[in-house]
Amino acid sequence: MRWLIKSATIVDPNSPLNGKKRDILIQNGKISDIKSKISDKKAKEISFPNLHVSPGWVDTRAHFADPGEEYKEGLQNGLDAAAAGGFTHVVSMPDTTPVIDSKGQLEYLLRRSDGHATRLCPAGALSQGSKGKQLAELYDMHCSGAVMFTDGHSTKRTELMRRALEYTKTFGGVVGSLPFDEDLSAKGNMHEGVTSTMNGLKAIPTMAETIRIMRDIELLRYTGGRLHFMLVSSAEGLNLIKRAKKEGLEVTCGVSVHHLMHTDEDLVDFNSNLKVSPPFRSKSDRSALLKAVKDGTVDVICSDHRPEDVEHKKLEFPQANFGIGAIEDSFSVAMTAGVSPEQFVERTAHAGRKLIGLEASAIQKDVEADLTLFDPSLKHEVNKDHISLAYNNPYVGQELTGKVFGVIRGEAAAIR
Repeated sequence: MRWLIKSATIVDPNSPLNGKKRDILIQNGKISDIKSKISDKKAKEISFPNLHVSPGWVDTRAHFADPGEEYKEGLQNGLDAAAAGGFTHVVSMPDTTPVIDSKGQLEYLLRRSDGHATRLCPAGALSQGSKGKQLAELYDMHCSGAVMFTDGHSTKRTELMRRALEYTKTFGGVVGSLPFDEDLSAKGNMHEGVTSTMNGLKAIPTMAETIRIMRDIELLRYTGGRLHFMLVSSAEGLNLIKRAKKEGLEVTCGVSVHHLMHTDEDLVDFNSNLKVSPPFRSKSDRSALLKAVKDGTVDVICSDHRPEDVEHKKLEFPQANFGIGAIEDSFSVAMTAGVSPEQFVERTAHAGRKLIGLEASAIQKDVEADLTLFDPSLKHEVNKDHISLAYNNPYVGQELTGKVFGVIRGEAAAIR
């Protein structure tokens, strides 16, 4: 297939072409030419008003509920939704049914996803069955393509986390931590603050996050290795990570697009589709997250896509499951929250690749096409006709800024 992208503004902070309008010709999966104007009658043209193009985005945390709960999403449907959201690579969480904790299960996912426009980059479980007792087959999964190791949820046992950091250090593996202390959370439903008091809900203090960040940083200091805090929600947590980075520890962190958009005050009407873990925190925490995206304390932005069906979400707030399923709207949420297109590209296309060990991507001749097409300023109303099966998309009916047109990766493409 030959594609001709017409008059697209290149968004790539690492490229000399950043900010320039170019035509881009793709043949046999590779970029064959980049010029101010290209004519090729045999190529299929891609042309949109205010078209922008960047290296393909990497989503470093998403759930597809497959295997086990495919009625919530499913692997193929989830990859289709990821492509519609502009992601050419997506890291899937392993806490499925059964858990992805062995070489065979990991290879099963890779076989099923082969050939899709969005490449699946599965994370392997840190422990057998994600039960937090014995380490899983980490090295075997690493050799089979696992890009990270996490149980998907918090790792309660300190000794298990220590051994995981020590063992993965031998082959350069990344340990993913979700900094959330279940004991301190006390089965809370939202951030501990004025709004939780007004709503009369059990609450989750910031300490539930910072205690785990402190523990895992101390373990990293002792063992060495590579540690990634998958989701950070508080200014205090960011400060701890920033100090660890200055110390020279190999620590990174991520934030979901939703935490850049919302605060605990958005839950005053008990909207269960905004119930997430970690919870949305205060306005000052949200401001700190946005600032950390800009200054690089936050390494990656992710969707944290967690699809749920109506039976698990259309409930009274305390009974509803945690999670937002809106991978298709992640870019729009980030733009509406105030992230710039350059920052989004840096935190997904570049930092995302670096985190999971992919080669750097660039928009230049004679390299494999790995591109996302979008308009960063187009305002649109999110409609209910999504590719994703997720019921729990809180943005349906809202006007957001920024629209994705599709992705091209090699000879595979998904263009709207």
